[in-house]
Parts: sequence; structure tokens; C-alpha cells
Amino acid sequence: MTKTKFRKFSFTEVVDELALAKNTLILFHVRPDGDAVGSAFALKLLLEATGSRVFCMCQNQVPQRLAFLSVGIQESTLPEDLPTDFEAQRIVAVDTASVAQLGDLYARFANKIDLKLDHHTKGEHYADYFVMENAAATGEIVFDISREFLKRGLIKALPERLDFCLYTAISSDTGCFKYSNVTPKTHIRSAELLKSGVDAAGINQLLFDSKSMEVLAAEKAGFDTLKMFHGGRIAVVYFTYEMKERLDILDEHLETLIDVARSVEGVEVAIAVRQPTKEKTFRVSTRSQGGVDVSAVCAAFGGGGHVRASGCTIMADSIEHAADLVVTEVEKQMR
Repeated sequence: MTKTKFRKFSFTEVVDELALAKNTLILFHVRPDGDAVGSAFALKLLLEATGSRVFCMCQNQVPQRLAFLSVGIQESTLPEDLPTDFEAQRIVAVDTASVAQLGDLYARFANKIDLKLDHHTKGEHYADYFVMENAAATGEIVFDISREFLKRGLIKALPERLDFCLYTAISSDTGCFKYSNVTPKTHIRSAELLKSGVDAAGINQLLFDSKSMEVLAAEKAGFDTLKMFHGGRIAVVYFTYEMKERLDILDEHLETLIDVARSVEGVEVAIAVRQPTKEKTFRVSTRSQGGVDVSAVCAAFGGGGHVRASGCTIMADSIEHAADLVVTEVEKQMR
């Protein structure tokens, strides 16, 4: 029987549950970003310090640009690489707002997920949950859990590399602390991480100042497709499957495509539409720099996320049609 009602955990209840030593499977969303990977691996390190055996799993492998987070901790996050002798006693999903973001993993673990840890304001509850909506990143939640573990004496010291993963998670989801989701508590938590000796400059260089030739080629190709709507207040970039094939580009090289649209002067809403396969299914990323709630825009298509940053998947006749559908939803809020 599918469970339809889920319980909201208090912070104390979350810590009580995670303090129990259990074989734990940590799931995180498809096409993972720095917050997903950083918070998942930070939680893994924390739980292992209390005696739990832990495996982090995603439908996708950790992208090369974020591999510095997982190297030396866990070589693969793919389902097929789960150790054959690993039997999960607890399943936790981190930074994953909806079942669609779990990809194929949801069908495998539907109704088996014990806890959802997240900070997204829009999405859906598919397990008992703890959502800190005023947190800029799920990494902030794991930060609080780790410090509570220390306070309670559940661990004698913070595991090596835990704070490294947490700072990466927070910096990634705040755009190096320049997005509107940053709060005073975000800076306070980050200051504590800096006190612990985290190399913030090195992490931010890896996250924001180092791009592969493939990423640069994708951004250049995306710029060539740039279209403006609604008097220049909406910018859209397109990336078709044909472009991926021609340029030998992987999905992980398209994460910064949205920045091409967002960087145009006067743009209030940036949209990136990608076609990952030959199928007429399109992935949409949106960013708002004005009063438009893009989480509501994406929710209209079954997606979700934040007021200023959200995503969804759309089936349409063409990539242009998919973009037009999203633009129409955005324009409803601009009128």
C-alpha cells in the first residue's frame, strides 16, 4: 500500500533518528549540483562516524566538476555499484524536492524512503520530512545536524572533510553567496566552517572559476541560440540533442547554460531549455532576478524548486514549443 500522508519531523526528531546506527542509503537528485553532492557526502561522513554503514546513490554519476567532493570517499554513486552485501535499514533523500528529481530511483524505492531532508519551498512530500525553507542550502541543515551531534557527544570530533563538503554545498547553492537566498544564518554557518580551516578560496575556484573546454563550448553554442521575449525581460537559450551530438557535449557540461541567459542586462527571468535525448522531452531551468516566482512557473509543469531558481521537464512538439510554454507561464506573472 502506498503511503499518502507523511509526518513533519522536528529538528530534535531528525537528530534522534539519524543518531541510530543503521545501514543507510542516501539518495540525491538527478543531474546533481554542489548542494546535493556536498550535503549527501557530508551526511555520509557524519553517520559513518556514529557507526552506520552508508552508501550515497544517484541515478547519475557525480559530474566531473564535482568529483573533488566524492574522491577518496566513494568511487561511484550509481545504483549498480551498490555493494551486494549492503542491506539498507534506513533510506534518506537529501536536497530532492520531488519524486521526479529522483529519476528511476523513485520506482525502486517508492514508499521505502524514511526521511526527506530539504530546503526547497516548492515540491512534494514523498516521505516523512524535515524541510528548512529559510535555509539557502541543504548543506545548512546537515551543518546544524553535525553540530548537534557534537553537542550531544554522539561524536568526539567532526569527521575529516565534512566541513569541506558542507562549505561546498552552501557556496554552490548561493552562487558564492551572491543570490537572494542568503540569510544572516547562512553567513554565520559559513563563518564557522571557515574557522574550522576550510579552504574557501580553493573551493570557490573549483566551483566558479574553472571551466572545461566542453563547458565553454556549450556556453558559446547556447549564446548563439539566445532569444529575448517580453521586451527584453525574458531571455531563453536552447540546446538541442543535435547540438549535443555535434559538439560531443554531455549533460553535465550544460549546467552553466542558464548563466548565459541570466547575464544579459535587463533580464528578469532566464530560461534554459535542453533536449537530453532524441525524444521530445525537454529539461527546463529557470532563474528569476525580479518579482517572478519561477517555482510557481515550474510547478505548472510538475516541477519545483525555489522562488528564484526552479526546474521542470516538459514534453512538447519541439524545443521551441517547450520554451514558448514556459515563457507564457512567466508572462502571466509579468502582466
